[in-house]
Parts: sequence; structure tokens; C-alpha cells
Amino acid sequence: MELILQGVTKSFGDKKVLQGAEFQFQKGKIYGLLGRNGAGKTTLFNCLSGETRIDDGHARLKEAGVARELVEEDIGYVYSLPILPEFLTGYEFIKFFLDINRDKHPHSNIDDYFDKISMSQEDRHRLIKNYSHGMKNKIQMLLFLISKPPVILLDEPLTLRSDRGARDEKYAARNEARSHTHFLHPYFAIGHRFVR
Repeated sequence: MELILQGVTKSFGDKKVLQGAEFQFQKGKIYGLLGRNGAGKTTLFNCLSGETRIDDGHARLKEAGVARELVEEDIGYVYSLPILPEFLTGYEFIKFFLDINRDKHPHSNIDDYFDKISMSQEDRHRLIKNYSHGMKNKIQMLLFLISKPPVILLDEPLTLRSDRGARDEKYAARNEARSHTHFLHPYFAIGHRFVR
């Protein structure tokens, strides 16, 4: 499977942010996007996730020689500013997510998922509103480790994390990438390849 960008452009008024972005991302690899602040990394992610409309060009998934347009369901997006229901505990939120996706995960053990991201029993049962930024990113990441979308976009989730938390998440990301997923991540320490 490949994620193929062909001539992706995006402007905001007179400001051209993406000017014909082209690249082929291979399955099972983690890519780091390099660029100064304001270079368009997050804009590209917003375009790929469907949050922002691409002005021109294409983003396609290609598998077994057949290419199709990328759709919102293909994307897992870990936002730099997490958007989570802060009135729930982490455990309640993951349980809710598994319940509404029961057909895809009929025999899921919630604690096994929390163990993958090294979250303590106490933290699992705290309200999300009391989580640190890094813990909220862990919950976002956990959703995609469960749902396994073909493309996961990580928008700076490790920059405010402890060394241990970042290391644990890097190992989880690398293991997931080996199995099936494209990871695009503007963070240099976990990438296999870097794109400017």
C-alpha cells in the first residue's frame, strides 16, 4: 500500500501554503515532515484528514495496483491540541469507543490497550480534564492503535512528553508501522525517512 500525493495545493487568500506537494509514502514506514513553523505541515495534515479542502491535486491510496482517493475514514489524526471529552475518564472514553465499534473489536480487553501505552491503573480512571497534554495525546494515539486506519497523522504529539512516555509511544508507533500503517509525523526522532 502507498499513500500518493500528486500536486497538492492549498492557499488561504493570496498566501500559497502548499504548492504542488508530491510524494509517495510506503506502507510500514514512519515519515517525518521537516519544515519551519508556518511551512504548511499542519495544513497538509488538515487537507489529508478532510478538515480543509485541497484546492488542487490528489491524495490517493494505492493497493494491489489500484489507486483510489483518500477518504476521511482512512485517516487517524493525532492533533497537536487534543480534542477529547474531558467529562469522561480515559477508561470510560476507550470503553465507549470500543462499544460503538463492537463489530470491529468484539473481544477487546481495555486494560490490554492501556498497557500498550504504559498508562497506570490510577491514570486510566482519572477524568481526562485532569490529564496532562502528553496523557491526552496517549489517549488519541490509543484510538488509532485500536482502529488501525491505513494512515496515521501525528501532529507534534511527543513534543510535550516525558522521555519515558515519548519512548513508549515511539516503540508503539514503530511496531504499528511495521504491521500496516503509514505514519506521517513532523518530529525527527521517530522517523525512518524525512520529507521537506
